[in-house]
Amino acid sequence: MTNSLTRRDFLQHSTLAAAAAFAPRVYAQNEPAQSPAEIVNCGVMGLSRGMAHVQRILESNKQAKLTHICDVDQKRLDAGMKGVEAKDKDAKPKLVQDFRRMLDDKSLDAIFIATCNHWHAPATILACKAGKHVYVEKPGSHNAAEGQLMVEAARKYERVVQLGNQRRTWPAMREAIEKLHGGAIGKVRYARCTYNSERGSIGKGKPAAVPDGLDWNIWQGPAPERDYLDNIVHYNWHWRWHWGGGELANNGPHAIDIARWGLNVDAPKHISHVAGRYHFDDDQETPDTGVVTFDFGHCGMAWDYSSCHAHRDEKRPMVAFSGDEGSLHIADGASYQFYDRLGKATESGSSEGGEGEHIRNFLTCIRTGETPNSEIEIGQKSVLLCHLGNIAYRAGRVINFDPDTRKIIGDDDAQQYWGREYRPGWEPSV
Repeated sequence: MTNSLTRRDFLQHSTLAAAAAFAPRVYAQNEPAQSPAEIVNCGVMGLSRGMAHVQRILESNKQAKLTHICDVDQKRLDAGMKGVEAKDKDAKPKLVQDFRRMLDDKSLDAIFIATCNHWHAPATILACKAGKHVYVEKPGSHNAAEGQLMVEAARKYERVVQLGNQRRTWPAMREAIEKLHGGAIGKVRYARCTYNSERGSIGKGKPAAVPDGLDWNIWQGPAPERDYLDNIVHYNWHWRWHWGGGELANNGPHAIDIARWGLNVDAPKHISHVAGRYHFDDDQETPDTGVVTFDFGHCGMAWDYSSCHAHRDEKRPMVAFSGDEGSLHIADGASYQFYDRLGKATESGSSEGGEGEHIRNFLTCIRTGETPNSEIEIGQKSVLLCHLGNIAYRAGRVINFDPDTRKIIGDDDAQQYWGREYRPGWEPSV
């Protein structure tokens, strides 16, 4: 796969503002990396979820080589290296806290991003500018505006960018959706998504000293600076709008992507989100229980969720499609079941799950130039629904949306949630 950008073009488009002392570097000195013929040199950013990526790279049968591991927390970095050594004693990746040091390395071909949501898009865009291919975990963007910028960056710099919604690659999911599109339940009218969990309270955070080994400055990165609290790192940032998008951005992309895929729709016309923080009085800003609905005109979709009640008495599929001639249930695992109009089970299927095949698909596409199964534009179309659902909740009303122009209709108050404020010098630009 060749890159059509000249060095002059790259220099002209890769400069970022540097108003802050910790602003992103300029990658003008880096020519975009060319896709390797055999082995893809990979770096992993974020060593919690990212350790699964590390393992898959090490298992890639010489399709890829792990050359860098990165985390802002030195303890996680050290633990990550121990995990690498336990898996492959011959692997010698470089250890870095600042992911930009990976981007400095011209030999690096691809970066895996498994960080907090507020880092997904800025890191992806910087990586594309530096000539790296990107595998980014869901949701891939903190807000709707970032999703658009990610797609623009992938196109402009001709990089392979895959979103980590791995069900797009699972054989059973692809088989089920193919049968659905082939008319297995007739005309499909609706998709119902369900998510239940049993999360506890996150408490009320107190100002505290930044733990030894944690670079709080880099952890915040593009997000406007805030004081450290003792209940944010490393997971509860999910429930603060400043860094995360709540359960809808956390687990919503998995089911909503399957539902959008199965319905064969693009963007909705009307979005509602009735929800609240019902279970605990704590610092969580995002809702724990609710229903998000999407109207596409000729069909609809809903995501019903409960973060703090597991509803063990209920046995509902992750996604259920309703059609004129029956229904299709997609399980949380890699399996499916078709039913006729009378509720009689008909055909079913299952396969392996996990992210292994999805990552191998990404690596293969780097070498071949093919389009990955969840190319960033495909992935961000589904994530846009999650962002629109959060906008409806924060605005407190139904959102009317124009699928053609990709704009909220006549609601300046809701529009304020389309993007976000950035730390000076970190504003993402393509």
